[in-house]
Amino acid sequence: MLIKRGIAVSPGVVTGTALLLGSEDFRIPRTVVSVDAIDTEIARFHVALENVCKEIAENQRQAAEELGKEYGDIFAAHLAMVRDPKLIEEIEFSIRDRCFSPEFATSRVLRHKAKVMQNLGSHYLAERAADVFDVEKRLLRHLLGERREELTQLTAPVLVLAHNLTPSETANMSREFVLGFATEVGGPTSHTAIMAGALEIPAVVGVGDFLSDVSGGDVVIIDGNDGQIIIDPDEKTQAAFRDSEQKLRTFLERLEGLKELSAETQDGCQIQILGNIEFPEEVDHCNARGAEGIGLYRTEFLYLEKDREPTEDDHFDAYCRVINAFQGRPVVIRTLDLGADKVPTTFRNPLPESSNPMLGLRSIRLSLRNLDLFKVQLRAILRAATRGDVRIMFPLISSLLELRQAKMILADVAEDLEEQGIEFQRDLPVGMMVEVPAAAMLAEEFAREVDFFSIGTNDLIQYTLAADRSDPAVANLYSPGDPSILRLIRMVLAAGSAYDTPVTVCGQMSSDPKFIPLLLGMGLRNLSVTPYIIPELKEVVRNITIAQAEAVAAHALTLDLARDVESYLRGELRKLCPDLVP
Repeated sequence: MLIKRGIAVSPGVVTGTALLLGSEDFRIPRTVVSVDAIDTEIARFHVALENVCKEIAENQRQAAEELGKEYGDIFAAHLAMVRDPKLIEEIEFSIRDRCFSPEFATSRVLRHKAKVMQNLGSHYLAERAADVFDVEKRLLRHLLGERREELTQLTAPVLVLAHNLTPSETANMSREFVLGFATEVGGPTSHTAIMAGALEIPAVVGVGDFLSDVSGGDVVIIDGNDGQIIIDPDEKTQAAFRDSEQKLRTFLERLEGLKELSAETQDGCQIQILGNIEFPEEVDHCNARGAEGIGLYRTEFLYLEKDREPTEDDHFDAYCRVINAFQGRPVVIRTLDLGADKVPTTFRNPLPESSNPMLGLRSIRLSLRNLDLFKVQLRAILRAATRGDVRIMFPLISSLLELRQAKMILADVAEDLEEQGIEFQRDLPVGMMVEVPAAAMLAEEFAREVDFFSIGTNDLIQYTLAADRSDPAVANLYSPGDPSILRLIRMVLAAGSAYDTPVTVCGQMSSDPKFIPLLLGMGLRNLSVTPYIIPELKEVVRNITIAQAEAVAAHALTLDLARDVESYLRGELRKLCPDLVP
């Protein structure tokens, strides 16, 4: 039995037989052609090109119909790449002037493009290289008449294991037969990861080399909750997971009845549970699971999945779709949270590569340096806010100056709308993300100037502990239960209480049931979480009193080590809701 750890990108635990997909480099039978055949070969290339365009367009249509326009836009980007005149010109030049075969020319040009992306030092661009490989495979398949049949002709349930999967391969997976997948490479922001989450297929990426340790047909467990795969598990482990899966299914069926109930502790304290969303279509998931609103509406998709910068109307339409779905309930829109690690190539002011993107020009800093772009988004938010209960939230605030500058620009935009006679919301609540230690330590000062706080624990933890949560090499150092994190959260909650400033936790910590008693005991009354986990969190809330939660928090805050904190919290959760503890 072998256990490998990676990055969990789509939740769920599944057991099944392995289907291995190698890197599948196509065998190109010839590299050059005769001068007399050049025109014929170029014509053959254009036939393949046209067929690929039709294929991608169909993928775009299916993805948009089944998952929503934003997912279809992933393939729109592929289509734009295939139709890029410069790319076509390069391949034609290689065929006409170097007498390369269309297959060799295509592979050479696209792999050079992908290699450049991988070597730029940007995680975002490195992950986009998978899109280039996807286009290469499509073109070679049409030129050579070869295709990967395993995913399109499945007749029995399997777990897909691969070095990598392209977005189109993921989108075309049969949810009936593909129970889950794991890849050696990849990250949480890749299009493959986005597709896995949308399809709700349990997935783990970035596992590292493991394909040589497994054979097709082996029994494998993919744990998309904890980010691990278990190869050839022994009978005891299989039995434990089967038992756990069955109990979980039964438990989740029971939890379905909670979605219409409020999150109220046994002593009558109301806890607000909101949903985190990435795309407008996810409001359906939130409504289906009983969310009381949207506590974190990420807006980066508007920039990452288009071949142009979004217009004010693009922003406005996307915001209104969510606001209309939550009439009378809060919708918190976070302004642009891009950075040097994931700035799209269409960005009007390309950023220089950063040796440390997480400490560079990102989030609110980027917006303050690109005021035209920032104002477009602010105008759309102010206009859309007339449709419902909308709040605006600035990310990665680290100083009072940044907050005041952002608020001043918001006021300037409101003044412009007023002068133009355009309807907008005048008294828009303004909040900020608490994601860096500086913001937590100055929480009292910030509390005087904002209407609400939202603690982004994902960034707060990695900035405080200097551990990248997506890097398996230091994953053991990234811990929400570290005493330093608990103290920072307590500081923010204390400042919020002193100045009557509501506080929400919107990071992954609030989506982990074992931390709920601790957070409630520290004074938190608002959670913003991954939609699928809402019923489980309601179960925890409805099985505890505030007095019990305060006792849990008091003891946890006396512990010195993160592992002791998390072990203690796991034990307390087992007492409250044993079905939630694996």
